[in-house]
This record gives sequence, C-alpha cells and structure tokens, in this order.
Amino acid sequence: MKSADQPVRHDLVLIGGGHSHVAVIKSFAMRPKPGVRLTVIARDVHTPYSGMLPGLVAGHYTFDEAHVDLRPLCRLAGARLYHDKAVGLDPVAKTVLCEGRPPVPYDLLSVDIGSTPHLDVIKGAAENAVPVKPIDGFVARWENLMTRATAHQGTLRIAVVGAGAAGVEMTLAIQHRLKELTGKALEMHLFGSGKRILPAFPKSVAKRFDRVLSARAVAVHLDAEVTEITAAGVRTSDGVLTEADEVLVVTGAVAQPWLAAAGLDVDAGGFLRVDDCLRSLSHPEIFAAGDVANVVNHPREKAGVFAVRQGPALADNLRRVLSDEEPKPFRPQKTFLTLISTGDQYAVAHKAGFSVEGAWVWRWKDRIDREWMDQYGAELPVMPSAGDDEMRCGGCGAKVGQVTLTRALAGLDVGSGEGVLLGLDALDDAAVIEVPAGKALVQSVDYFRSPIDDPYLFGRIAANHALGDLFAMGAVPHSALAVATLPYDRPTIVADTLRQLMEGATETLTAAGASLVGGHSGEGAELAVGFTVNGFIDPARIVRKRSAKAGDVLILTKPLGTGTLLAADMRAKAKGKWIDEAIASMLLSNAEAAAILIQNGATAMTDVTGFGLVGHLLEMLPDGVGAELDLAAVPALEGALDCLAAGIASTLQPENMAAASRMSVVNGAGPKLGLLFDPQTAGGLLATVPESGAAPAIAALRESGYPDCTIVGRLIDDPSAKINVE
Repeated sequence: MKSADQPVRHDLVLIGGGHSHVAVIKSFAMRPKPGVRLTVIARDVHTPYSGMLPGLVAGHYTFDEAHVDLRPLCRLAGARLYHDKAVGLDPVAKTVLCEGRPPVPYDLLSVDIGSTPHLDVIKGAAENAVPVKPIDGFVARWENLMTRATAHQGTLRIAVVGAGAAGVEMTLAIQHRLKELTGKALEMHLFGSGKRILPAFPKSVAKRFDRVLSARAVAVHLDAEVTEITAAGVRTSDGVLTEADEVLVVTGAVAQPWLAAAGLDVDAGGFLRVDDCLRSLSHPEIFAAGDVANVVNHPREKAGVFAVRQGPALADNLRRVLSDEEPKPFRPQKTFLTLISTGDQYAVAHKAGFSVEGAWVWRWKDRIDREWMDQYGAELPVMPSAGDDEMRCGGCGAKVGQVTLTRALAGLDVGSGEGVLLGLDALDDAAVIEVPAGKALVQSVDYFRSPIDDPYLFGRIAANHALGDLFAMGAVPHSALAVATLPYDRPTIVADTLRQLMEGATETLTAAGASLVGGHSGEGAELAVGFTVNGFIDPARIVRKRSAKAGDVLILTKPLGTGTLLAADMRAKAKGKWIDEAIASMLLSNAEAAAILIQNGATAMTDVTGFGLVGHLLEMLPDGVGAELDLAAVPALEGALDCLAAGIASTLQPENMAAASRMSVVNGAGPKLGLLFDPQTAGGLLATVPESGAAPAIAALRESGYPDCTIVGRLIDDPSAKINVE
C-alpha cells in the first residue's frame, strides 16, 4: 500500500474483516492508491464466510475452507493488520479506541463488524445459551459444544431459538454433525415466535422445510415466545419448560453499543444509519457496510448476500473520497438468490417466488461459495507504487523534530526505577544511574527492523528480545535506552508511529521492572528500534554461557520457528493463526523461566535468537564437552515446518547452517533439521540443568505458562566439542 519513501497523506482505517471489507482490502491490493495508509483492526484474523458456516458446522468444510485469512490478504495489500477489538470511537479526535493497544488515528473510517446477539430480551440467555452471532466467535463456541456433546451420557437434547433461515439451517446442520460425531440418540427442538418457520420466505419454501424437519424428527415449537433459558432448558411465555442440555440462540441481534456511545447516528438497534453511498448520516468521514449498516432508503434484512454486494461499491466510494470526489449511490438488489442447506449436502434454492431443491442444489451452492472464497485465498499480485517524497536530510538533520518527539512522548509512562538520578523526564544530555553497593552492572544491546506491520506490537517484541540477554545471565532489569528509526512521513504520522512503538516498549520494560531513561530517534527507510538494557546482579551469582558440565540436561523453554514464519508472512504465505502463535511466543517473557531454571540449578544459560538453536548451543559448549540433540523432541511453532518444507527460510538461515561443520553426526533431514538453524526473535531460553533438577524444572515451567518447554538433549564428554543430532 505504501512504500518506504512515500509519505502518508490519508489514513484509511477499516474496523472489522467482514464480507464487505475483504473486498475493499483486495481492491487496494490490486490497485494501490499512492499516499494512502490502510489499517485493518480485526478481532479475529480468520474471518468466517457466513454462507459456509452451516457447512462447517455440519462437517463438510474445514476451518480454513470456511474462513478468509486476513493476514496474507493484508500483506499483499500493504495494509497494517492490528489483531485487536475496537471498543470505542472518538470522532472529534478521529481515533479508534481498542481493547489492548493505543488509539488508532484515521482520516477516513469504515465499519464492518456485523452484529451481536440481543440476549438481554431473554432471561438467562447470556448465562445458559450459546449465541450464533457474532459469527467470528461462534466456531470456538461450537467446538466447545461438540466436546460437551461427546462426553454427554444418554440422549442429548439440543434446542435452537429462532426459526428464521439461520435457525432452521443451523438446527439441521447441528443434528447431522452430532449424529455422525457421537452416534448417540439426539433430540432436537426448534423454537419460533411466529405462526410458521421462515417467516421472511414464501409459504412454499417453508413447506419444503416443514417436510424436512418432520422427516428428521425435529420438534418444532411455533407461537412459542421464549422468555427464559435456564440450565434445565427453554421456558416459553405459556410457562412450559422444554428440557434441553444445550441451547443455541439464532434470533435478532443488535449492534455494538460503542457506536451509539460515540454519538453516531444509529437506529433503535444501534446500527449505523447510512445513506445510499454507505456513508454515515452524521459523520461523513465514516462509512459502514454489512450487518452493522442500516441503509435508510433501502432497508434489507441482515444477510451476507447484501454485504458481499456492498463490498465493491464501498471500495469505490472510499477511493472517491480519498481523491476528493463525491461518492456514488449504491442500490441493493431487490431480488436475490437464497440457498438454504439441510445439513446433509441437500439444499433448497429460492428466488423471486420460485423454489427448487435437491442434492444438485447443494452442489451448486458449494460451487458458488468456494468460488467466492477463492477470490481471497488465491495468489494476488503485489502491485508496486511510485514514491512521491521529497529529498530528506541525512546526519543529525535526519533526527525526528522536537515538536514531533514531544508530541509522541507526552503522557508516556516510562517508569521511575530506584537509582535513576536523571532520566527521560530531564532535559540533560545523558541519563545518570546509581549502581547499588555490592552489585555489578549488566548491559546488552539489540537493534533490528520491524518484521511486522504493527509498531505497538513491534515495540513490545523488541523490548522483550533485548531483555532476554539479562534474564539469561540471571540479572534483574533496571533501565533501558532506546534508538528508533521512523519511516519518512509527515510529523503527525511520525509522532503516532513513535508513540505506539514506545507505548509497546515501555509496557514490556515496566512489566520487567525497568525504566526507559533516554534514547535517540531518527528518520530512515524502514521502522526499526533497538534497546540498550541495563541490569544489576550479584557478581557471585552470574550465570555464564559456558559453565555447563557433561551429564547436564538441555532444556528449551519455547518452540522454534519465528524466522521462517516471519519470512513466510513477508511473502504472504503464512496463515494468520500461525503468525498469531508466533507473536504470542515472541511476547512471552523469559523472566519467570530464568528464575525457575536458576532455582533448579541451571549451570549455563542463553537465549535462542539470531544464530538459531545450533549456533547458540555451540557457544555454550566448554572445551572437551559436546552435545547430543534429540531432533524429535525439538518443539516447533505451528506452521514452521510447513514453511521450511516449502523452501521458505530467513535470510540468516544459510549462514547459520555453516555451523553444521561442527555437527559430527546428523541422523535426520528435511524441515525439522532446518528448524535447528532458524533464527529466532525473542526466542526462549536454552539452559543446562543437572539431571536431578530437570523434571522439577519442566513441571514448574509448564505450570508457569511455558507449555512447550522440553528436554531437547544432554551434554556429553567429547574432546572435539561437537553436536550430534539423533
């Protein structure tokens, strides 16, 4: 979307990854708009396609087949993907408030976040029912329900509240899947408040499903207004309680409350009221599409088919506004094809009063759905864009301006550690730190460019990476100096990037007990940051890297694979869930792991970073001591072996593999062997522990949040000090 030498003239922010927004992202991937920085804020990086959800529930589709992976799509579009939940909006300051990160500024905003279940109208629903909406959270709830169903003893009773198309389709899909999954007796109940099912469809369509429901022995309760859902079942307005072990709610939904709280023009359900151009009636810089939008002149039911059709029109209108042109009205279709499945690869089609059914209809629906998904899963070309930036200064003229710097650091909580005589709040030229009596100062420095498109997360990861050296030696962090390189841009953009970067960094530093006491910032081609970290230690308790002994056990605290995964992400070849797991691993501090290993007698320790497992292990081997590595025991992040098998590796890996000359025996090949040379960012600790302390250390580590920690080998007597891989 934006090259390093191209200034940001407009910040376009999309909240949500719904059906309309994936079309917008693809549009900007195919035709980048110079000067526009696209940011996507999404609660889930895998966004479900509503048309395939019943098929996913019924077991006809895998998770990946039924979800659009936003991460590679955003990568191809040059868009920043912020995996977070929007919780508010400040339309005056033009910022989006998020659950777990600093506010995100925008010039132009679009909202496509669907709806949330209106559980408040049914007593006990929030505590005792499984809502189908929001769809992006339903998959996890459905998996939990399947687990409970499998463990259930006796006849399983399932109730679905809501007899519209979604409720009927979900009822039949659940019945099909649970019968196949459990083989147990199943009792299904469908509740509708009206006089018939599918009230939005002609009676001819309802009759077809009446027949199917009857043949499948589904108990249909009509004129049954559900007033309460208890742990025992469903109670209707006539006082009758229908016993149920599980209850799903597929009824009318409402919008997220923060839209109304922000002062936007919304309807009674909290949905954004928009004009024919999909533009907010109250705030012209805000657009909306999908379920969250109420097109006032063309009211339609909440259905994915409308969101799909709105996508190209929304993309075009966003482009127009960014070009200072007037947006074009969009008129939704009056008639449209509806395809409703029966759970068992059979479906009913309806359009303009005509309906048909059969297995061939399901195959038709399957083809349509897969073709839609293929638009966002296939390879998309990366379209280069020309820069239009002016010549920038070098030397000290490349520093970030004083006003910009002050704006970025205003209100930043840098901590105030004991012994900091002069820190960031002073205007002196350097920090002054007092070293406590009887302690030694431990220092380390790291600097690298950002491997991800989120400055806040990058700040957290980079600080965690730098602190790893202190933890590996047993030091207690005290303070840090930062050096940041910010991409060339207008001052407000530079200030926001620096603020998010430093908020992330100080969050990690503060959690570790360290204060940010100073630093330097400058402009450059790419976002990069480094930290000089300071810590204190009792000189008699320093954990050295080469103090291990033959017979010690090798413990690795985190899985490997960040290098290949980040390389795959840069090529838009990594799944979003793979990168999410890698980020979670990079954010996991080594502080507690180091303490546990030291308590259990660690004789030597290092953090696994750029040189890979083998490179850092070679640094640990004393004279006359070698190592045996158990290749099968080495843990890998999800997707890392897939990426290595596809030939995707970090640019540093070939140099790391030169260390193979000191590996005397190698029994193994392929991706798993390549994992040993994968450079890590904020990797785990590699420690040697006496055999007697290994089991207690592993147990304590796993209990403390390091589930992948494991014994990966041991040290042996070997005059050549080589590594054997078994």
